Amino acid sequence: MKPILTASTALALGLAAAPVLSPALAQTPELVVYTYSSFVSDWGPGPELEEMFEAQCGCDLEFVGVEDGVVILSRLRLEGDSTDADVALGLDTNLLAEARDTGLLAPHDLDLSDLDLPVAWDDDVFVPYDYGYFAFVYDTEVLAEPPASLDELVHGSDAEVLVEDPRTSTPGLGLLLWMRSLYGDEADAAWAALRPRIVTVSAGWSEAYGLFLGGEAPLVLSYTTSPAYHRIAEETERYAAALFEDGHYLQVEVAARLAGSDQPELARQFLEFLVSPDAQAVIPTTNWMYPVRMPEDGLPDAFDDPSAITPLLIDPEEVAANRRQWIDDWLEAMSR
Repeated sequence: MKPILTASTALALGLAAAPVLSPALAQTPELVVYTYSSFVSDWGPGPELEEMFEAQCGCDLEFVGVEDGVVILSRLRLEGDSTDADVALGLDTNLLAEARDTGLLAPHDLDLSDLDLPVAWDDDVFVPYDYGYFAFVYDTEVLAEPPASLDELVHGSDAEVLVEDPRTSTPGLGLLLWMRSLYGDEADAAWAALRPRIVTVSAGWSEAYGLFLGGEAPLVLSYTTSPAYHRIAEETERYAAALFEDGHYLQVEVAARLAGSDQPELARQFLEFLVSPDAQAVIPTTNWMYPVRMPEDGLPDAFDDPSAITPLLIDPEEVAANRRQWIDDWLEAMSR
């Protein structure tokens, strides 16, 4: 005969069981990663990397997506030591010095000596996870002959372009530095020459590229790797990158752990996972960038050979010292 379960007995049993269940649920650690919105989109690497990492960490990985890497840094500065982030993912080479100076980041304690990068990497805070080169992608059905150099785009072309804002966008900042690396103190005059053909200055890459695909202009600031997406996902050769004889500005995207994280070891594990062969294999055909650990069987044929591109780069310390002034100069040139 089954015992009769009265209401009072049920309540007592429920209270007795509560302390046993609650700690078990609370023991699942959570790792919060600030990143950019395209990284966590359905077609980005975020969902697959989240599933892979959670399977090995026994944790809950939460991506928080914002517009761009510049916005990630701004948000970290605003939140300071009270930030919920354990890892920042999506800063790039041009923001390293400023991000380091916040004092919010901690050393990664990883050996990165075997990574495949076009530049030497010995930074003890930032972990590179992919890289690419800024380029102007063009619509071959609209523009038959793209410019052969940045100087030709600025001074010898009549094609309209879409670009991103250097105050809010890492590609926008990349173009600002690209112009500065080639023109030096004459960069403001180059911007003034290009300005009449700039259709829109978008807050971020997603907006600009969407306008480009919608036919708003035949050229958009993007990456040399962008056409690989169209070749693989859409099986079309319609879109191509204009490869410039005077070089392309390099972007290395990085991640770093927050010094104030309450999950420091888990954050370190995530950084180590990010450069593992399994995670790196996800990057090319989801984030559409070059991986920092080349797959054994190489990149898909749809990707152009990165070794054929001449890299341009300004030292991050110089960028940090001059970024605000260069942006002010850009604003003045764009308002003429």
